[in-house]
Amino acid sequence: MGSARITVIGTGYVGLTTGACLASLGHRVTCVDVDEVKVARLAAGRVDILEPGLEELVSRGLAAGRLSFAVGSRGSVWNAQAVFLCVPTPMGARGAADLRAVEAVVDEIAGTLPPGCVVITKSTVPVGTAQRIRDRLGRSDVPVVANPEFLREGTAVSDFLNPDRIVVGSDDEAAARRVAALYADLAAPTVVTDAASAELVKYAANCFLAMKLSYVNAMAELCERLGADILSVTEGMGYDHRIGRAFLKPGPGWGGSCLPKDTHALVQVAESVGFDFSLLSAAIGENIAQRDRIVAKIAGAVGGSLAGARIGVLGLAFKAGTNDLRDSPALSVTSMLAAHGAEVTAYDPAIGGDLPGMRLVDDPYQVAKGADAIVVLTEWDEFRRLDWSYLADLMHGDAVVDTRNLLDPPAILAVGLCWLGLGRPRVRARATA
Repeated sequence: MGSARITVIGTGYVGLTTGACLASLGHRVTCVDVDEVKVARLAAGRVDILEPGLEELVSRGLAAGRLSFAVGSRGSVWNAQAVFLCVPTPMGARGAADLRAVEAVVDEIAGTLPPGCVVITKSTVPVGTAQRIRDRLGRSDVPVVANPEFLREGTAVSDFLNPDRIVVGSDDEAAARRVAALYADLAAPTVVTDAASAELVKYAANCFLAMKLSYVNAMAELCERLGADILSVTEGMGYDHRIGRAFLKPGPGWGGSCLPKDTHALVQVAESVGFDFSLLSAAIGENIAQRDRIVAKIAGAVGGSLAGARIGVLGLAFKAGTNDLRDSPALSVTSMLAAHGAEVTAYDPAIGGDLPGMRLVDDPYQVAKGADAIVVLTEWDEFRRLDWSYLADLMHGDAVVDTRNLLDPPAILAVGLCWLGLGRPRVRARATA
């Protein structure tokens, strides 16, 4: 398609990354949102999303004149050759994807789209959405293409510009290939297929990863009961090329903006066609159980009862490298701690302001003051470099619960603290004579 005129509707995590990256590939991109204040900030090059490289990419696109921002969809699509729908599709009733935002945008732009313009779903949408959009548009001259995103928070720009694969699907193969051509400079493997298959690819990939994470968390629990070490177990598994090493690290559970809603949505899609996806349902249940196990581990570390216990928490974002709190397992755990009567003091390098059920501080050492236990819930690398001797002096108790297996146990042991990881032997300091 060469240099194309593109409109990206939605300037959230997916939309802004998509727009900025497409502009960096030489396309002329207008990113649209309904929030006038947000649009003004973006037009000034101010990016509120914590995503490495994104603000720089936005600034370069603005300076080059290839990237612009506007309020309102209808007036921004009249000359577009491609329109990307990047609006939220949150979890709705009984876990199904809520498509109201998608439908509202389609209704708004239906009469303004120029003939031949391609409408592209970038948001994660259930199978059948492309057909649903076609019916809603009522335009035989406007093809619809599914082009799911595979962006990881914290590495989104790199993921977009260095993709493992590009998936495009439509019942109009020519339209699908036009969309694939937008990414020609990336020279990535491209899967061109029908719309239903393309829509299902995203769910299939995310749900597989969720099941893999639930599996390794269950294995970590089994290691603790059998006296095995999960690090050795996953190392032995990871060398098998059929399995690989990715997503084999235990933690407090999976969360974020994608895996929880996508797993529930696929279960609902399966039920709609009479298929009991019990394997995926079990993975969801295991994820909930993992958070219960973490809370029980913390309770055990402070003597069995959390009532009145002072817990210092390191990390609240659902993963390091982002300020995203959506469905964060860390927030679930801290909420459960507070519900059991614990006094929670928390620190996260990317999170500020006030959060219910805890005292949020701006210095990691403040979480240790009088704490009965310190709990690592997000794998920020800076926690490895903390002065644990100083932390030990500030604490009332001696327990460090490392739900990410992030820290160096001997270093914790050396300052007289007890280290508890996931799926690993408990390490306690020797009593001095």
